[in-house]
Amino acid sequence: MSTGYKDVRLARRANELFDRIVATGSVVLRRIGGDRGGELAAHRFLSHPDISPELLLETFATRTSAACAGRFVVAVQDTTEINFAGRDADRRDLGPAAGGKSTGFFVHPVIALDQSSGSVLGVVDAHIWTRPARTPNRRRLPYEEKESARWLTMAESCAARLSGARRIVVVGDRESDIHALFARRPDGVEMVVRSRHDRQVRGGLRLSEAVAAQAPLGRMEVAIAARPGRKARVAQVVVRAVRVEVLRPAESVDVDDAPCVALTVVDVVEEAAPCGAKALHWRLLTTLEVADMAAAREVVAIYRLRWRIEEVFRVLKRQGLDLPGTQVRRGESLFNLAALAIAAAARIVQLVDARDSSERPATDVLDEELLPLVARISQSLEGKTQRQKNPHPPGSLAWLAWVVARLGGWNCYYKPPGPKTMAEGWKQLAAMLAGAMLLA
Repeated sequence: MSTGYKDVRLARRANELFDRIVATGSVVLRRIGGDRGGELAAHRFLSHPDISPELLLETFATRTSAACAGRFVVAVQDTTEINFAGRDADRRDLGPAAGGKSTGFFVHPVIALDQSSGSVLGVVDAHIWTRPARTPNRRRLPYEEKESARWLTMAESCAARLSGARRIVVVGDRESDIHALFARRPDGVEMVVRSRHDRQVRGGLRLSEAVAAQAPLGRMEVAIAARPGRKARVAQVVVRAVRVEVLRPAESVDVDDAPCVALTVVDVVEEAAPCGAKALHWRLLTTLEVADMAAAREVVAIYRLRWRIEEVFRVLKRQGLDLPGTQVRRGESLFNLAALAIAAAARIVQLVDARDSSERPATDVLDEELLPLVARISQSLEGKTQRQKNPHPPGSLAWLAWVVARLGGWNCYYKPPGPKTMAEGWKQLAAMLAGAMLLA
């Protein structure tokens, strides 16, 4: 990933750090560096004046763009907080976290997914920032000066960086229900957003009234995942849809935005929830046309892929890399580390996805010129029996994941390899490929 680097040595070092984060499953610089010298080298890289989150993310986006070419892509965006509560001593150049009682910063990435399989294709971009100690009256600010402008910025990145995709649908949760986001939607990008506001629509109605007046398109089942205090279950829902023109809020200062935006509302409601369970109700706003139940099902399926970014966040934080636990103190270095970490979290999810099977190409995560070397490594790891051979199509991501798992110590006669096995395997593969390239 050498795009944009002024010095090829910086590009090489970025590659090494990224591979080490994936291999160790950590952002602790001593673990990444391997020894004191490696730790200091990592510190120097993260604080280098020519390194920025924008540069690092641009290089990761190059591979993501190639993986998205010709696909129906769902681009999911959301915000996560990196909170240093109890660990904020000597932290510099940061701002208040969401609660205002500790320091921290925020990461807002957009992750590309394959619509048909739901598999992670990579990071498209991310906005990393701190909040000021005092927030101005945001309602009086034009949209481009608000913190929420990040939703539009990431949609614009999708339009620019994923232009080779067959279709791009940007997905956001309720926080992204912003009139300016729809009014300024970039060309080539569709949207599916969960409604937060019961907005006024042309004709004197509210969204809820407009959709309630429609006959049901049909019924469907929606699986609800388990969470703390909530059991997994399947909800029986009624689906309605209507095309409306949503009016610009009367209090908006963005008077140059379109006074109304044509959207489709897909209303998904559970009318008879089990006793003690909260009824499911999603009111989805989309730029897509929904003429029948099949189209409504597609919109619901697209929105449900939003959970994949939550999985990336879990790997980024407590259940994986533990970015809030890093010993890096300076804001500038932290932001660079966060850019590497969000891309590494997406890569780890990709490798875990591919443990069982994947028809995606290995070039989604590895340069094409390295595939012949991986093929030789794969052959050396295979046994004599059919069960001991790599069962996946050569050059596929599943084929690569088998090699990574075997290098990590996985025995094909036992249970599927876990994340630690995959991380160790990636570490071994990176070392073997580096050695082979030096001998070439």
